[in-house]
Amino acid sequence: MKIEHVALWTHDLERLRQFYETYFGGTAGAKYHNPRTDFRSYFLTFESGARLEMMQMPNIPASQNDVQKQFTGLIHMAFSVGSEEGVNQLTERLRADGFPILDGPRRTGDGYYESVTLDPDGNRIEITI
Repeated sequence: MKIEHVALWTHDLERLRQFYETYFGGTAGAKYHNPRTDFRSYFLTFESGARLEMMQMPNIPASQNDVQKQFTGLIHMAFSVGSEEGVNQLTERLRADGFPILDGPRRTGDGYYESVTLDPDGNRIEITI
């Protein structure tokens, strides 16, 4: 069994698609639009075969969670970049482009080397080996 995809609601579909294409190498499929509900989405596929669905529809409320703090539910996605140097380079690229780095790069108590950033919508992203 495998996780087929993870989905995110957004208020700016194109901005979020561009972020994951630019920094994490996702490739977007065709944009889907249901004119009856005004639902729009993209599926992005990554080199490993993992997929991320980004969805937009009017009247979806903004999250009430504070993105700087932890909370229950889905809290982050982790992207493996293959090496400590890869973690360092992507972290610095994101920092230089104005994205917040919440933690790291650092070695965690359980042996991971990682940093944590936020995507444009405030979703936590771990960058790891």
